[in-house]
Amino acid sequence: MKKIYTLLALFITINTTSLRAADYLLEAESFISKGGWVVDQQFMDIMGSPYLMAHGMGVPVAGAKTKITLPVAATYHVYVRTFNWTSPWLKGKGPGKFNVCIAGKKLNTILGDSGTEWVWQYAGQVSIHSLDTTVELHDLTGFNGRCDAIFFTTEEGKVPPSNQLELACFRKRIHNRPENPDSAGEFDLIVVGGGIAGISTAVSAARLGCKVALINDRPILGGNNSSEIRVHLGGRIGVGPYKELGNLQKEFGPLREGNAKPAEYYEDEKKDKIVKDEKNITLFASYRAVKVETESSNITMITAEHIENGNELLFSAPLFADCTGDGTIGFLAGAHWRMGREAQCEFGEETAPQVTDNMTMGSSVQWYSIDMDRSIKFPDFSYGIIFDEENCEKVDMGEWTWETGMNYNQIDDFERIRDYGLLVVYSNWSFLKNKSADKEKYKNKKLDWLAYMAGKRESRRLIGDYILKESDLRKFLVHEDGTAATTWTIDLHYPDPENSKHFPDTEFKSIAKHTAIYPYPIPYRCLYSRNINNLFMAGRNISVTHIALGTTRVMRTTGMMGEVVGMAASLCKKYNEKPRGIYWYYLDELKDLMDSGVGNSKLPNNQQYNQGNMLID
Repeated sequence: MKKIYTLLALFITINTTSLRAADYLLEAESFISKGGWVVDQQFMDIMGSPYLMAHGMGVPVAGAKTKITLPVAATYHVYVRTFNWTSPWLKGKGPGKFNVCIAGKKLNTILGDSGTEWVWQYAGQVSIHSLDTTVELHDLTGFNGRCDAIFFTTEEGKVPPSNQLELACFRKRIHNRPENPDSAGEFDLIVVGGGIAGISTAVSAARLGCKVALINDRPILGGNNSSEIRVHLGGRIGVGPYKELGNLQKEFGPLREGNAKPAEYYEDEKKDKIVKDEKNITLFASYRAVKVETESSNITMITAEHIENGNELLFSAPLFADCTGDGTIGFLAGAHWRMGREAQCEFGEETAPQVTDNMTMGSSVQWYSIDMDRSIKFPDFSYGIIFDEENCEKVDMGEWTWETGMNYNQIDDFERIRDYGLLVVYSNWSFLKNKSADKEKYKNKKLDWLAYMAGKRESRRLIGDYILKESDLRKFLVHEDGTAATTWTIDLHYPDPENSKHFPDTEFKSIAKHTAIYPYPIPYRCLYSRNINNLFMAGRNISVTHIALGTTRVMRTTGMMGEVVGMAASLCKKYNEKPRGIYWYYLDELKDLMDSGVGNSKLPNNQQYNQGNMLID
């Protein structure tokens, strides 16, 4: 009998030990049914992961639901990684409230409304009798509650790490992710970033015989010109020394102009079709590049992670093009870069400030309302920014001028920048609807669209063999390697002085100052890195000063840069050369390709494609 008791005690000890070790991590972005919650990957570099967000504009969104298989049937302690997003402006309970429901049982703890950073919040405990169970997220407000992950543990008090590096290791270990991910395949060119520049780069190279991988961290192509952000295409095509550049954009550019318009204006399907119709392009949608490996000043490998399922793929090729806007690939590879404003004395730029500083152009969170012909309520929303009759914006939409973050780091502080954009829209709209003397005017208005993807203008600029500067543009110093013509004014944004009167140091409106230029051919040497031998760049992250960026950053211009990069990549393949070598040895052949173009020249260049901005012809 004593022997039986000993064996039973041993069994209980072993079983208890296994229960204490039972952990399960559920990534919120992997939910099977997301309901009305959206996947937000913009800040993976800051907080370590994509997350789900309840972007309901004041109306609770439909619940997200998924199925999981837990390791053992037991009582679990549940922790949720979440963030009280209004905490930078109000030290109190925030609006992003939600509950978790497990196996049909609601855990009563309200999540997402406390703390001052991304934290593991204790949600409660639940007894699980069946290994296969369901998990649901129930939004309570529609005001951007956010859930990164849900951790189940049988060990009371056991909480995953909060430090980003430690958490990344924890995630890799608990998900048992392979040390060596699968290869994505063999390619001649890897293009990272699926905005207008990235699409143009990929299609141009593909049509000239390169096998291309296009990596885009959203399910939708188009970047700032997509239905997620809704910025119109600026700049002209069909001008400058190479008038065939830009024909490609006639094939996939939307026919209608305007910022903050209904989704159909941006014709996402055309961008998707042109990429998928090219047999030499493989599109990796919803993959974000997270790691870069180099050897002897060359990129050898990129690791990209799927923003929903966490799957990783390895990408290798002789050539890479950074079309991310943020210069992410160049930064991770150790490329030289700048951010902020240069002093006048560095390049002799008369528009530059006297002293170097970190100011950038900001990011816009655009929005609009619609008239519903009936009374529409909007919740009272007041979380640290107070509006009144004197400082409110009596408008029913906001486009590019609703711009934030000029005095913050557009990489490290980007979540705060975007969140402030949301905060001021909600706060102002709440005042107009509920307290304004003109509230009767807004009674039937409904907040119908508000971007949660912020439209960014400026961050890192990768340095090439030449840095384009203001004197080049204004004195028209044309270089032998001039390529696509930039036609927009030198268009620089600053905090709106009127807005600053009411919101000093927390402005959310901007003004633009324009300097007209002649169409100026951008030097090819601005389109490749000076110290990473096999790295091209196209987009707002090319080699320019802050002042020069004012003209080169608009999307028809960045699209033409992409065409040129695709052409140069095809010559690199043809001659087994690096980007710099094309300038040294094959510039004439690149000029021939630019003369011919890769787009359909028979499509009409309608007025909307020809639109400029105070251009000197």
